[in-house]
Amino acid sequence: MQKGVLYGVSVGTGDPELITVKGLRILQQTTVVAFPSGINNKLGIAQSIVNCWLKPEQILLPLDFPYLQDEQKLQNAWQKAAAQVWHYLKQGTDVSFACLGDVSFYSTFTYLAQTLQELDSDAKIETIPGVCSAMAIASALKIPLTVNRQKLIVLPAIYSVQELETALDLAEVVILLKVSSVYKEVWHILQSRNLLGSSAIVEKATFPDQKTYYNLNDYPELELSYFSILLINRQ
Repeated sequence: MQKGVLYGVSVGTGDPELITVKGLRILQQTTVVAFPSGINNKLGIAQSIVNCWLKPEQILLPLDFPYLQDEQKLQNAWQKAAAQVWHYLKQGTDVSFACLGDVSFYSTFTYLAQTLQELDSDAKIETIPGVCSAMAIASALKIPLTVNRQKLIVLPAIYSVQELETALDLAEVVILLKVSSVYKEVWHILQSRNLLGSSAIVEKATFPDQKTYYNLNDYPELELSYFSILLINRQ
């Protein structure tokens, strides 16, 4: 029996219309649609984005990916999720995995695909690219992300002051993902470099409740959600 294909479908950053034509076609033609499950019985973000595109006859497969640092618990979660997907693939049924943002950009899908290939090295996996958060915040701010010879650095999270300092020395444009937990520290670094006026934050880019903060001189303290991204432009 021919095995099914696991499709990693990028569904964009919040606005359901940001999915590509190809992504939408793949999403709607697969029998099973998987996505990270929500917290406290709420819809997961990826599911809430694609719900309007799904058909009643499709099978929904929420997968539990806990927000933990415990490596063993994470491995157990990946293995369980891969086994759930493999249950359909080995029967010849295709599965789409709805992925927030772009499937290759700090994506949950990467771990699912890697674990699935550990189950079966011949597992068929295809990825559909899409809009990632860096592009979405530039659109929300109504600015080009980079121009001419500007260099861009993206930091997934700030683990040390030195990482940010180094990035600011090397690139004209720096993007900080998941900045909420370190915002106060980052604000003081930007203040010391006189960069607050050329920095901005977009919270929940392209969602209906998107918030935008320009000129961070006015915002020494902010209560930000997990999906908050800071863009620094040195020029």
